[in-house]
Amino acid sequence: MSGISFRDLAPHDRYKLLCGVVVPRPIALVTTLDENGTVNAAPFSFFNVFSEDPPLVVLGLQHKPDHSPKDTTRNIRRNGEFVVHMVDEALSSAMNACAVDFPSGDSEVAATGLATLASVDVRVPRLAAAPFALECRREVVLTFSPDRELLVGEVLRLHARDGLVDEANMYIDLETYRPIGRLFGNLYATQRDTFAMARESHAQWLARNDVAMEDRMREA
Repeated sequence: MSGISFRDLAPHDRYKLLCGVVVPRPIALVTTLDENGTVNAAPFSFFNVFSEDPPLVVLGLQHKPDHSPKDTTRNIRRNGEFVVHMVDEALSSAMNACAVDFPSGDSEVAATGLATLASVDVRVPRLAAAPFALECRREVVLTFSPDRELLVGEVLRLHARDGLVDEANMYIDLETYRPIGRLFGNLYATQRDTFAMARESHAQWLARNDVAMEDRMREA
């Protein structure tokens, strides 16, 4: 089977396939400040962590149909600052409301009644209801088409809701966190069912498979 050639597909069909295959995706609810000091909030599922040294996140920015930048892109271009909020089950409805196509200049934060708190290293406020907030500064932006940019941002500071981080060991309490992930269309997923698999060293893998081979030979 030769597979599906993306060169032969319309962009919308590529989008449907990529979003349906690469799941679940973490959701970034991003706040920025416009030139009038209005707080903008927009969700992105083309998002992930990229590096810990330096601490970097990546965000896929999409423009409007007329190729003009959306509020988040325009605001980051101007001041280089933004805050990424992770979305849990409790914040999911407000996150979805922030995806409404409010007119430019209207605050999704004000419209949804989300309270804000002052950040420390950036001027952009953070959302009080978010389980985690990452204060970020633009590192680099790569333009791939008139409609798509890739933003790389440096994480300057992490804010966490009380009880989510064991700071002695830097462990996250997943049971308390309750993050959600984006699937495709209007579908989302909770992360309640988890399982663990230990990562072996090469020596451990060889030893385990040598034992398994000896067992099979004895049974033969």
